[in-house]
Amino acid sequence: MTDLTGSSAHVLHTLFRSDQGGHEQVVLCQDRASGLKAVIAIHSTALGPALGGTRFYPYASEEEAVADALNLSRGMSYKNAMAGLDHGGGKAVIIGDPQTLKSEELLLAYGRFVDSLGGRYVTACDVGTYVADMDVVARATRWATGRSPENGGAGDSSVLTAYGVFQGMRASAQHLWGTPELHGRRVGVAGVGKVGHHLVNHLVEDGAEVVITDVRDDSVRRVLDRHAGTARVTAVADTAALIRTEGLDVYAPCALGGALDDATVPVLTAAVVCGAANNQLAHPGVEKDLADRGILYAPDYVVNSGGVIQVADELHGFDFDRCKAKATRIFDTTLAIFAHANEEGVPPAVAADRIAEQRMSDARRGSDS
Repeated sequence: MTDLTGSSAHVLHTLFRSDQGGHEQVVLCQDRASGLKAVIAIHSTALGPALGGTRFYPYASEEEAVADALNLSRGMSYKNAMAGLDHGGGKAVIIGDPQTLKSEELLLAYGRFVDSLGGRYVTACDVGTYVADMDVVARATRWATGRSPENGGAGDSSVLTAYGVFQGMRASAQHLWGTPELHGRRVGVAGVGKVGHHLVNHLVEDGAEVVITDVRDDSVRRVLDRHAGTARVTAVADTAALIRTEGLDVYAPCALGGALDDATVPVLTAAVVCGAANNQLAHPGVEKDLADRGILYAPDYVVNSGGVIQVADELHGFDFDRCKAKATRIFDTTLAIFAHANEEGVPPAVAADRIAEQRMSDARRGSDS
Protein backbone atom coordinates (compact mmCIF):
# COMPACT_ATOMS: atom_id res chain seq x y z
CA MET A 1 0.00 0.00 0.00
CA THR A 2 1.40 3.39 -0.99
CA ASP A 3 0.83 6.50 1.10
CA LEU A 4 -0.84 9.20 -0.98
CA THR A 5 -0.49 12.16 1.35
CA GLY A 6 -0.73 13.11 4.99
CA SER A 7 -4.47 12.42 4.91
CA SER A 8 -3.79 8.67 4.83
CA ALA A 9 -5.14 8.23 8.39
CA HIS A 10 -8.57 9.33 7.15
CA VAL A 11 -8.17 7.06 4.13
CA LEU A 12 -7.40 4.07 6.35
CA HIS A 13 -10.44 4.87 8.48
CA THR A 14 -12.56 4.72 5.32
CA LEU A 15 -10.98 1.41 4.30
CA PHE A 16 -11.80 -0.37 7.53
CA ARG A 17 -15.32 0.94 8.11
CA SER A 18 -17.57 -2.08 8.60
CA ASP A 19 -20.25 -0.73 6.28
CA GLN A 20 -17.96 -0.62 3.25
CA GLY A 21 -18.48 -4.24 2.31
CA GLY A 22 -15.59 -6.40 3.51
CA HIS A 23 -13.10 -5.90 0.70
CA GLU A 24 -10.30 -8.39 0.11
CA GLN A 25 -7.67 -5.86 -0.92
CA VAL A 26 -7.28 -2.13 -1.50
CA VAL A 27 -4.17 -0.70 -3.14
CA LEU A 28 -3.24 2.98 -3.01
CA CYS A 29 -1.06 3.80 -6.01
CA GLN A 30 1.23 6.78 -6.52
CA ASP A 31 3.72 7.69 -9.24
CA ARG A 32 5.14 11.13 -8.61
CA ALA A 33 6.81 11.44 -12.02
CA SER A 34 3.49 11.25 -13.88
CA GLY A 35 1.23 12.66 -11.15
CA LEU A 36 -0.68 9.41 -10.80
CA LYS A 37 -2.74 8.94 -7.66
CA ALA A 38 -5.06 5.97 -7.87
CA VAL A 39 -7.03 3.50 -5.78
CA ILE A 40 -7.58 -0.11 -6.85
CA ALA A 41 -10.25 -1.86 -4.79
CA ILE A 42 -10.80 -5.61 -4.99
CA HIS A 43 -14.06 -6.49 -3.29
CA SER A 44 -14.29 -10.21 -4.05
CA THR A 45 -12.59 -12.92 -6.09
CA ALA A 46 -15.01 -15.67 -4.99
CA LEU A 47 -16.28 -16.14 -8.54
CA GLY A 48 -12.97 -15.41 -10.26
CA PRO A 49 -10.58 -12.50 -10.93
CA ALA A 50 -12.06 -9.12 -9.98
CA LEU A 51 -13.28 -7.24 -13.04
CA GLY A 52 -14.27 -3.56 -13.23
CA GLY A 53 -13.44 -0.30 -14.95
CA THR A 54 -11.14 2.60 -14.20
CA ARG A 55 -12.80 5.91 -13.30
CA PHE A 56 -10.75 9.11 -13.86
CA TYR A 57 -12.37 11.88 -11.84
CA PRO A 58 -11.38 15.07 -9.91
CA TYR A 59 -12.39 13.91 -6.43
CA ALA A 60 -12.49 16.56 -3.73
CA SER A 61 -10.38 14.41 -1.41
CA GLU A 62 -8.54 11.13 -1.25
CA GLU A 63 -11.04 9.81 1.27
CA GLU A 64 -13.84 10.53 -1.19
CA ALA A 65 -11.92 8.67 -3.90
CA VAL A 66 -11.40 5.64 -1.65
CA ALA A 67 -15.07 5.60 -0.67
CA ASP A 68 -16.10 5.69 -4.32
CA ALA A 69 -13.71 2.87 -5.23
CA LEU A 70 -15.07 0.75 -2.37
CA ASN A 71 -18.70 1.36 -3.33
CA LEU A 72 -18.09 0.80 -7.02
CA SER A 73 -16.07 -2.38 -6.54
CA ARG A 74 -18.71 -3.86 -4.27
CA GLY A 75 -21.28 -3.07 -6.93
CA MET A 76 -19.14 -4.86 -9.51
CA SER A 77 -19.19 -8.06 -7.40
CA TYR A 78 -22.98 -8.01 -7.49
CA LYS A 79 -23.10 -7.01 -11.16
CA ASN A 80 -20.77 -9.78 -12.28
CA ALA A 81 -22.62 -12.33 -10.17
CA MET A 82 -26.00 -11.36 -11.63
CA ALA A 83 -24.57 -11.33 -15.16
CA GLY A 84 -23.50 -14.95 -14.70
CA LEU A 85 -19.81 -14.15 -15.15
CA ASP A 86 -16.92 -16.05 -13.60
CA HIS A 87 -15.53 -12.82 -12.18
CA GLY A 88 -15.51 -11.08 -8.85
CA GLY A 89 -15.78 -7.34 -8.35
CA GLY A 90 -13.12 -4.68 -8.53
CA LYS A 91 -12.83 -1.04 -9.45
CA ALA A 92 -10.12 1.58 -9.80
CA VAL A 93 -10.27 5.34 -9.55
CA ILE A 94 -7.61 7.79 -10.72
CA ILE A 95 -7.73 11.07 -8.83
CA GLY A 96 -7.62 14.21 -10.99
CA ASP A 97 -9.12 15.98 -13.96
CA PRO A 98 -8.63 13.76 -17.02
CA GLN A 99 -8.74 16.82 -19.26
CA THR A 100 -5.54 18.19 -17.73
CA LEU A 101 -3.79 15.30 -15.95
CA LYS A 102 -4.16 12.35 -18.30
CA SER A 103 -0.99 11.42 -20.18
CA GLU A 104 0.66 8.41 -21.73
CA GLU A 105 3.18 8.33 -18.90
CA LEU A 106 0.42 8.32 -16.27
CA LEU A 107 -1.57 5.57 -17.99
CA LEU A 108 1.52 3.38 -18.33
CA ALA A 109 2.32 3.90 -14.65
CA TYR A 110 -1.25 2.91 -13.79
CA GLY A 111 -0.93 -0.17 -16.01
CA ARG A 112 2.16 -1.25 -14.08
CA PHE A 113 0.21 -1.12 -10.82
CA VAL A 114 -2.56 -3.25 -12.37
CA ASP A 115 0.05 -5.70 -13.61
CA SER A 116 1.62 -5.97 -10.16
CA LEU A 117 -1.59 -7.62 -8.92
CA GLY A 118 -0.90 -10.62 -11.15
CA GLY A 119 -4.38 -10.95 -12.63
CA ARG A 120 -6.40 -10.54 -9.42
CA TYR A 121 -7.82 -7.38 -10.98
CA VAL A 122 -8.80 -6.89 -14.64
CA THR A 123 -9.52 -3.31 -15.68
CA ALA A 124 -11.56 -1.62 -18.41
CA CYS A 125 -13.09 1.77 -19.26
CA ASP A 126 -15.32 3.85 -17.01
CA VAL A 127 -16.13 7.55 -16.56
CA GLY A 128 -13.18 9.58 -17.81
CA THR A 129 -11.41 6.69 -19.57
CA TYR A 130 -11.80 5.47 -23.12
CA VAL A 131 -10.77 2.73 -25.52
CA ALA A 132 -7.64 4.64 -26.53
CA ASP A 133 -6.65 4.86 -22.85
CA MET A 134 -7.01 1.10 -22.40
CA ASP A 135 -4.79 0.57 -25.42
CA VAL A 136 -2.06 2.48 -23.59
CA VAL A 137 -2.68 0.70 -20.26
CA ALA A 138 -2.50 -2.64 -22.09
CA ARG A 139 1.07 -1.88 -23.11
CA ALA A 140 2.00 -2.25 -19.43
CA THR A 141 -0.28 -5.15 -18.48
CA ARG A 142 -2.15 -8.05 -20.06
CA TRP A 143 -5.01 -7.41 -17.60
CA ALA A 144 -6.63 -4.53 -19.53
CA THR A 145 -9.83 -4.98 -21.53
CA GLY A 146 -12.02 -2.56 -23.47
CA ARG A 147 -9.22 -2.11 -26.00
CA SER A 148 -9.68 -1.18 -29.64
CA PRO A 149 -10.28 -3.90 -32.24
CA GLU A 150 -6.98 -2.88 -33.86
CA ASN A 151 -5.25 -3.87 -30.62
CA GLY A 152 -7.07 -7.14 -30.10
CA GLY A 153 -9.96 -5.74 -28.09
CA ALA A 154 -13.73 -5.48 -28.28
CA GLY A 155 -13.95 -1.72 -28.65
CA ASP A 156 -16.51 0.55 -27.03
CA SER A 157 -18.42 -1.33 -24.30
CA SER A 158 -21.02 1.44 -24.02
CA VAL A 159 -22.85 -0.04 -27.03
CA LEU A 160 -23.85 -3.21 -25.17
CA THR A 161 -24.26 -1.35 -21.88
CA ALA A 162 -26.99 0.74 -23.48
CA TYR A 163 -28.50 -2.32 -25.15
CA GLY A 164 -28.69 -4.11 -21.79
CA VAL A 165 -30.34 -1.12 -20.11
CA PHE A 166 -32.88 -1.10 -22.95
CA GLN A 167 -33.60 -4.78 -22.27
CA GLY A 168 -34.04 -4.02 -18.57
CA MET A 169 -36.42 -1.20 -19.47
CA ARG A 170 -38.42 -3.54 -21.70
CA ALA A 171 -38.65 -6.02 -18.84
CA SER A 172 -39.86 -3.24 -16.52
CA ALA A 173 -42.56 -2.33 -19.04
CA GLN A 174 -43.57 -5.99 -19.33
CA HIS A 175 -43.85 -6.32 -15.56
CA LEU A 176 -45.76 -3.09 -15.00
CA TRP A 177 -47.82 -2.65 -18.15
CA GLY A 178 -48.02 -6.16 -19.60
CA THR A 179 -46.05 -5.42 -22.76
CA PRO A 180 -42.33 -4.94 -23.36
CA GLU A 181 -42.92 -2.26 -25.97
CA LEU A 182 -41.97 1.33 -25.14
CA HIS A 183 -43.86 2.75 -28.08
CA GLY A 184 -45.85 5.76 -26.89
CA ARG A 185 -44.06 5.88 -23.53
CA ARG A 186 -42.27 9.00 -22.34
CA VAL A 187 -38.74 8.33 -21.12
CA GLY A 188 -36.43 10.82 -19.41
CA VAL A 189 -32.71 10.21 -19.88
CA ALA A 190 -30.36 12.09 -17.53
CA GLY A 191 -26.91 11.95 -19.08
CA VAL A 192 -26.49 11.39 -22.82
CA GLY A 193 -22.75 10.74 -22.92
CA LYS A 194 -21.04 7.45 -23.73
CA VAL A 195 -23.99 5.22 -22.84
CA GLY A 196 -26.98 7.57 -22.76
CA HIS A 197 -26.89 8.59 -26.41
CA HIS A 198 -26.96 4.92 -27.50
CA LEU A 199 -29.93 4.32 -25.20
CA VAL A 200 -31.80 7.22 -26.78
CA ASN A 201 -31.29 5.59 -30.20
CA HIS A 202 -32.90 2.34 -28.99
CA LEU A 203 -35.82 4.20 -27.43
CA VAL A 204 -36.52 6.26 -30.53
CA GLU A 205 -36.37 3.15 -32.71
CA ASP A 206 -38.94 1.53 -30.40
CA GLY A 207 -41.27 4.51 -30.77
CA ALA A 208 -40.75 6.19 -27.40
CA GLU A 209 -40.81 9.92 -26.76
CA VAL A 210 -37.53 10.90 -25.09
CA VAL A 211 -36.71 13.91 -22.90
CA ILE A 212 -32.99 14.42 -22.27
CA THR A 213 -30.60 16.49 -20.20
CA ASP A 214 -26.86 16.60 -19.62
CA VAL A 215 -24.37 18.89 -17.93
CA ARG A 216 -22.55 19.16 -21.27
CA ASP A 217 -24.37 21.24 -23.88
CA ASP A 218 -22.45 19.58 -26.71
CA SER A 219 -23.73 16.14 -25.64
CA VAL A 220 -27.31 17.39 -25.71
CA ARG A 221 -26.78 19.05 -29.08
CA ARG A 222 -25.33 15.85 -30.58
CA VAL A 223 -28.43 13.88 -29.63
CA LEU A 224 -30.87 16.56 -30.77
CA ASP A 225 -29.08 16.86 -34.11
CA ARG A 226 -29.06 13.08 -34.52
CA HIS A 227 -32.86 12.96 -34.14
CA ALA A 228 -33.72 16.35 -35.59
CA GLY A 229 -36.21 14.95 -38.07
CA THR A 230 -38.20 12.78 -35.69
CA ALA A 231 -39.64 15.29 -33.18
CA ARG A 232 -39.36 12.48 -30.64
CA VAL A 233 -36.45 13.94 -28.67
CA THR A 234 -36.59 17.15 -26.62
CA ALA A 235 -34.32 18.61 -23.95
CA VAL A 236 -34.80 20.26 -20.57
CA ALA A 237 -32.39 22.44 -18.62
CA ASP A 238 -31.29 20.01 -15.91
CA THR A 239 -32.07 16.85 -13.97
CA ALA A 240 -34.25 18.73 -11.47
CA ALA A 241 -36.54 19.71 -14.34
CA LEU A 242 -36.39 16.25 -15.91
CA ILE A 243 -37.57 14.30 -12.87
CA ARG A 244 -40.55 16.64 -12.53
CA THR A 245 -41.56 16.36 -16.20
CA GLU A 246 -45.27 15.68 -16.50
CA GLY A 247 -46.30 12.41 -18.09
CA LEU A 248 -42.93 10.75 -17.59
CA ASP A 249 -43.27 6.96 -17.62
CA VAL A 250 -39.61 5.99 -17.16
CA TYR A 251 -36.67 7.82 -15.62
CA ALA A 252 -33.21 6.68 -16.76
CA PRO A 253 -30.26 7.99 -14.70
CA CYS A 254 -27.23 7.57 -16.96
CA ALA A 255 -24.62 9.83 -15.36
CA LEU A 256 -22.87 9.57 -11.99
CA GLY A 257 -24.20 7.67 -8.97
CA GLY A 258 -26.44 8.81 -6.13
CA ALA A 259 -29.17 9.95 -8.51
CA LEU A 260 -31.92 8.61 -6.25
CA ASP A 261 -31.92 10.36 -2.88
CA ASP A 262 -34.19 11.93 -0.27
CA ALA A 263 -34.74 15.01 -2.42
CA THR A 264 -35.29 13.18 -5.72
CA VAL A 265 -37.58 10.30 -4.87
CA PRO A 266 -40.49 12.36 -3.44
CA VAL A 267 -40.79 14.44 -6.62
CA LEU A 268 -40.27 11.75 -9.25
CA THR A 269 -43.15 11.60 -11.69
CA ALA A 270 -42.05 8.39 -13.44
CA ALA A 271 -43.50 4.97 -12.65
CA VAL A 272 -40.23 3.18 -13.51
CA VAL A 273 -36.57 3.92 -12.81
CA CYS A 274 -34.17 2.08 -15.09
CA GLY A 275 -30.84 3.57 -16.10
CA ALA A 276 -27.17 3.01 -16.79
CA ALA A 277 -25.58 4.87 -13.86
CA ASN A 278 -23.83 2.86 -11.16
CA ASN A 279 -24.82 3.10 -7.48
CA GLN A 280 -28.03 5.02 -8.16
CA LEU A 281 -29.38 4.58 -4.61
CA ALA A 282 -27.76 7.33 -2.53
CA HIS A 283 -28.07 5.35 0.71
CA PRO A 284 -29.79 2.29 2.19
CA GLY A 285 -33.51 2.82 2.51
CA VAL A 286 -34.02 4.61 -0.80
CA GLU A 287 -35.13 1.34 -2.37
CA LYS A 288 -37.96 1.15 0.18
CA ASP A 289 -38.89 4.80 -0.42
CA LEU A 290 -39.26 4.01 -4.13
CA ALA A 291 -41.37 0.94 -3.39
CA ASP A 292 -43.55 2.89 -0.96
CA ARG A 293 -44.30 5.38 -3.73
CA GLY A 294 -45.16 2.56 -6.13
CA ILE A 295 -42.14 3.25 -8.33
CA LEU A 296 -40.61 0.16 -9.93
CA TYR A 297 -36.81 0.21 -9.63
CA ALA A 298 -34.75 -1.96 -11.96
CA PRO A 299 -31.49 -2.60 -10.04
CA ASP A 300 -28.74 -0.65 -11.76
CA TYR A 301 -26.03 -3.29 -11.59
CA VAL A 302 -28.35 -5.80 -13.26
CA VAL A 303 -29.52 -3.72 -16.21
CA ASN A 304 -26.19 -1.99 -16.92
CA SER A 305 -24.15 -5.21 -17.06
CA GLY A 306 -23.97 -5.36 -20.87
CA GLY A 307 -20.63 -3.56 -20.87
CA VAL A 308 -18.98 -5.92 -18.39
CA ILE A 309 -20.35 -8.88 -20.34
CA GLN A 310 -18.52 -7.46 -23.36
CA VAL A 311 -15.17 -6.80 -21.70
CA ALA A 312 -15.22 -10.18 -19.94
CA ASP A 313 -15.70 -11.87 -23.29
CA GLU A 314 -12.66 -10.04 -24.62
CA LEU A 315 -10.46 -12.18 -22.37
CA HIS A 316 -11.54 -15.26 -24.29
CA GLY A 317 -11.57 -13.95 -27.86
CA PHE A 318 -14.31 -11.41 -28.46
CA ASP A 319 -17.46 -12.34 -30.39
CA PHE A 320 -20.05 -9.56 -30.62
CA ASP A 321 -23.01 -11.80 -31.45
CA ARG A 322 -22.23 -14.05 -28.48
CA CYS A 323 -22.07 -11.01 -26.20
CA LYS A 324 -25.26 -9.50 -27.55
CA ALA A 325 -27.06 -12.79 -26.92
CA LYS A 326 -25.87 -12.73 -23.29
CA ALA A 327 -26.89 -9.07 -22.92
CA THR A 328 -30.34 -9.88 -24.33
CA ARG A 329 -30.84 -12.21 -21.36
CA ILE A 330 -30.82 -9.15 -19.08
CA PHE A 331 -34.53 -8.97 -20.00
CA ASP A 332 -35.20 -12.39 -18.41
CA THR A 333 -32.93 -11.72 -15.42
CA THR A 334 -34.74 -8.46 -14.65
CA LEU A 335 -38.16 -10.13 -14.88
CA ALA A 336 -36.94 -12.89 -12.55
CA ILE A 337 -35.83 -10.31 -9.99
CA PHE A 338 -39.22 -8.59 -10.09
CA ALA A 339 -40.93 -11.95 -9.60
CA HIS A 340 -38.63 -12.85 -6.70
CA ALA A 341 -39.25 -9.45 -5.12
CA ASN A 342 -43.00 -10.00 -5.29
CA GLU A 343 -42.71 -13.49 -3.78
CA GLU A 344 -40.51 -12.31 -0.93
CA GLY A 345 -42.36 -9.03 -0.36
CA VAL A 346 -39.16 -6.97 -0.72
CA PRO A 347 -38.01 -4.22 -3.09
CA PRO A 348 -36.30 -5.42 -6.31
CA ALA A 349 -32.92 -4.07 -5.12
CA VAL A 350 -33.09 -6.33 -2.06
CA ALA A 351 -34.14 -9.32 -4.18
CA ALA A 352 -31.23 -8.78 -6.58
CA ASP A 353 -28.76 -8.47 -3.70
CA ARG A 354 -29.96 -11.74 -2.19
CA ILE A 355 -29.61 -13.63 -5.47
CA ALA A 356 -26.12 -12.23 -6.08
CA GLU A 357 -25.02 -12.93 -2.50
CA GLN A 358 -26.25 -16.51 -2.79
CA ARG A 359 -24.19 -17.09 -5.91
CA MET A 360 -21.06 -15.69 -4.26
CA SER A 361 -21.70 -17.70 -1.10
CA ASP A 362 -22.16 -20.90 -3.10
CA ALA A 363 -18.89 -20.23 -4.91
CA ARG A 364 -17.01 -19.74 -1.64
CA ARG A 365 -18.42 -22.97 -0.19
CA GLY A 366 -17.49 -24.81 -3.36
CA SER A 367 -13.90 -23.58 -3.18
CA ASP A 368 -13.66 -24.63 0.47
CA SER A 369 -14.90 -28.17 -0.10
